[in-house]
Amino acid sequence: MMTYKNLLQIFYQSYTKHRVSRLTGIFSLLFILSGCQTILTPEQATTTFWKAMANGDLESAKKYTTQETQYLVTKQENIMGASLETGVIVIDGLNAKVATVIMPKNPESNQLLSFDTVLLKENDVWKVDYRQTLNNFSILPFGDVINSLRAIGDVINEKLEQQMPFFENQIRSFSDQLIRQLDEFRHQLEKTNPAEKQ
Repeated sequence: MMTYKNLLQIFYQSYTKHRVSRLTGIFSLLFILSGCQTILTPEQATTTFWKAMANGDLESAKKYTTQETQYLVTKQENIMGASLETGVIVIDGLNAKVATVIMPKNPESNQLLSFDTVLLKENDVWKVDYRQTLNNFSILPFGDVINSLRAIGDVINEKLEQQMPFFENQIRSFSDQLIRQLDEFRHQLEKTNPAEKQ
């Protein structure tokens, strides 16, 4: 007849044997899953992020942005359904920039958006720094205007530098004339009031 002690011993051995096999199974599954998970390059992270944005899948897009900038991810109507191309990739330590071109779906706008997507390495994974990328993205319509204003400013500065000797001569001449006129005015006052002189 089995005693209570023998029964507990059999139960414990059975539990220990199955627990080890369960743990082995779990670790094997985790090992297989971790082997399937690949780390994206900056280009792949950029492409995946912008495709999710073009599809309006904000939750997926947020997975590819830095934690600090996820709250900035909002729907961008002007890129819905757009296609994407990437170009030059510059990696500098934990920072990267990927030249990005977005071609809007609407053929009427016919305006390519060309800018740099900025990425940071966060926990050894490349993530889009959406704040810096958004800064690059938002100034696009004004880029030509800013460049034109900068060019105009450069021309004005150059012309002013060329004209500086002329301005200096004019000021000097004006100053000399003013001093002469003040002297003449003083002499006239002295002539009209000779009593005050004595």
